[in-house]
Amino acid sequence: MSTNEIEAVLFDYGGVFTASPFGAAEGVADKLGLPRATLLDLVFGPYDRDTDHPWHQLERGEVSLDQARKAILEAGRAHDREVDIFVYFAAIASITQGMVEPMIDCARNIKIAGYRTAIVTNNVAEFAEHWRASLPLDELFDTIIDSSQVGMRKPNPKIFHHALECVGNIAPQNAVFLDDFAGNVAAAERVGMHGILVEPDPSGAIAKLESLLAGS
Repeated sequence: MSTNEIEAVLFDYGGVFTASPFGAAEGVADKLGLPRATLLDLVFGPYDRDTDHPWHQLERGEVSLDQARKAILEAGRAHDREVDIFVYFAAIASITQGMVEPMIDCARNIKIAGYRTAIVTNNVAEFAEHWRASLPLDELFDTIIDSSQVGMRKPNPKIFHHALECVGNIAPQNAVFLDDFAGNVAAAERVGMHGILVEPDPSGAIAKLESLLAGS
């Protein structure tokens, strides 16, 4: 086997199998009279880093959804705005209904072809029942790495190493990671994995993945 042969494909969830949750920011920001970047920073913190922002703590399972909501409300009030993440989630739900069927078909075909597969998601414990019911997880993936369960979140390299161990101790250079957030793709590449950015039209990412698998 070539030292660069792909053995595993790891996928993010939101923004890969659904529309991107970041896409709701513009409409919510307009309603609050805030710049989009300010809203995203208040709600999600510096998402290309792993910090003690309330949302990051929530995704690591260190605080509850209610605790994170209160902390983000307090931060928003410093800008004289009511930044309620429940309002933001409602906006997200309005644009993320339905799944990205081409990406589901892609994951299914990859699994059938014999590659190891996984989801590596920054997620919230309180959301687990809903998002896990949206995909046939057992059919598509060998393992699920949920940040709120494992206490690690992207872009921390530890979560990528953990995921690679869970799919069979795969070497980083023998794995591909797909995500809709460029910072997470870059983090996977720093670990040594192949990274693919998924854009709103997933066809480009799927084509890149197929090309990479064909050349491995």
